[in-house]
Amino acid sequence: MSPEIIGLIGLIVLLVLLALKMWVGAAMLLVSTIGIIILKGTGVALTQAGSSTFTNLNSYTFTVIPMFSLMGMVIAESSMGKDLYDCAYAVVGRFRGGLASATVVACGVLGAITGSTHIACMVMAKVAVPQMEKNNYEESFALGSVAAGAPLAILIPPSIGFIIFGILTENSIGKLFMSGFGVGIVQIVLYIILIWVLCLINPKKGPKGPKQSGKVILKTVVRIIPIMLLLGLVLGGIYGGIFTTTEAGAIGALGSIIISFAFRQITVKNLLRAIKDTAVMSGMVFFLVGSTYLFVTFMSLSKIPMWLSRVIVGLEVPNWVIAAAIIILYFILGMFLPDVPMIVLTVPVLYGALTKRGFDPIWLGAFIVKLMAVGGISPPVGLTVFTLSGTIKRPPGKIFKGVMPFLLVDVVILVLMIIFPEIATYIPNHMAG
Repeated sequence: MSPEIIGLIGLIVLLVLLALKMWVGAAMLLVSTIGIIILKGTGVALTQAGSSTFTNLNSYTFTVIPMFSLMGMVIAESSMGKDLYDCAYAVVGRFRGGLASATVVACGVLGAITGSTHIACMVMAKVAVPQMEKNNYEESFALGSVAAGAPLAILIPPSIGFIIFGILTENSIGKLFMSGFGVGIVQIVLYIILIWVLCLINPKKGPKGPKQSGKVILKTVVRIIPIMLLLGLVLGGIYGGIFTTTEAGAIGALGSIIISFAFRQITVKNLLRAIKDTAVMSGMVFFLVGSTYLFVTFMSLSKIPMWLSRVIVGLEVPNWVIAAAIIILYFILGMFLPDVPMIVLTVPVLYGALTKRGFDPIWLGAFIVKLMAVGGISPPVGLTVFTLSGTIKRPPGKIFKGVMPFLLVDVVILVLMIIFPEIATYIPNHMAG
């Protein structure tokens, strides 16, 4: 049996295990180890399982993961998420669909702080949904705006998705962050336009909220100034080349702790819980990435990436056709895989072939992470939708109904990224350093 056939069987077995709900890291470790045993013998497999994983994870670059994770967990334990929503609500809540627009904006800013779709979804479910219900918003529309806005967290930096992509492909994490910033801003603007149009067509979807006084608006703005300054320092430092992404993560983590305690938004008990959650999350990511490196070794020995590269490079079709095929692939994977596993499963196999086709690596990172965000709200099993459903105890079908218009806008954004790649590459191309 040829190495390529063994590699293909391994991929099929891996997908079957994932469909059976086996954890991605464990499934990749099992398939990779058995595959290497078949190809090279038990000795090589055991050696690779230890040395490959340790060698690749024993890197300073990986410290960026716990740093930004701690920053996000601390803020999730504080009241900063509510403050962000209150500010957006005070400013735009008086307009039709204003609360839904405030939700999208708050999700974007919260994502820039936490980098976690899960955290953004849970926070907005608790603070935004009750407000929209109180103001008689159509239920599916309200739920859809929360579910669609939450995935902005993996687009707006810092983002675990970009960190993993950068590590696996050895691209600048700072430039990947900034590519997501451009795409995220476009998404926020188009989502707000969509909300305005939907509420113009059907005013019952999002009635006007009460007009807030200048004093109330000023009070809410003042409350978010510290965290916005911290966010500006972190992202500005990366963009200006003042410090590395790891240093930015450390500054963000320390700054979030200082701000939380200074404004009495967190207790020692909450901080310890945030540290514990950070350790658990980081451990899961490290195990997943370690398994990925072993999976990459298995794929290399099976020669699947080289074979796939020859096939893709040899296709006599425009690159937009390849991009369309990538969209279809990630839409399907997003139905049953979380965001990070989608990256670790596909990037090692596809990256080399796609860059040989002439795809810009930074654009490719932004495109794939955007597809991860879309996959999280795609029916029938969008995991972000089910996270929201579990948090507020509402049927997933009602949320999917509200999400559909936002999904159509997501498709438009993906098409715009293909036609105008500068959406993702302009800011990274003008970074210092």
